[in-house]
Amino acid sequence: MRVPSYYYRASVILLTTGFSGLASAAVSTGAAVMPSRPVVADPINAGSVMQLLAGLILVVALILLLGWLVKRYSGLPGQNRALRVVATLPLSTRERLVLVQAGEQQLLLGVTPGQVSLLKSYDQPLIEPGAAMVDFASRLQQAMSRKGAE
Repeated sequence: MRVPSYYYRASVILLTTGFSGLASAAVSTGAAVMPSRPVVADPINAGSVMQLLAGLILVVALILLLGWLVKRYSGLPGQNRALRVVATLPLSTRERLVLVQAGEQQLLLGVTPGQVSLLKSYDQPLIEPGAAMVDFASRLQQAMSRKGAE
């Protein structure tokens, strides 16, 4: 007695597919069914790119918002409201004069990349805090000329 060839094909399919339901169905029907390949969607399409860009924009916006909030409402230790920069005058690309309000005094500092030097201390405000920087240059010139006249 000879075994039909479709039984042979069905047993090979059963062994190669690991006894999957597809091979079991093929043996029960007696037909040899070739396993089909799964359909894979394209991973890069317009929808996924838009989703990626939207997420990126959201993360960057969140970082900027948190930076602004920390700068605006910083209750961090080491920040003193009584000490602040009133005005700055650049002298060159690396040197500048800085007028600092320290309590009731104003300090004129020379700032270079290597050091900070106290040039003059003023008991009376040279510039009211919040004044324009243009006034700083003219008032500094007046103060220096008064010092030279003394």
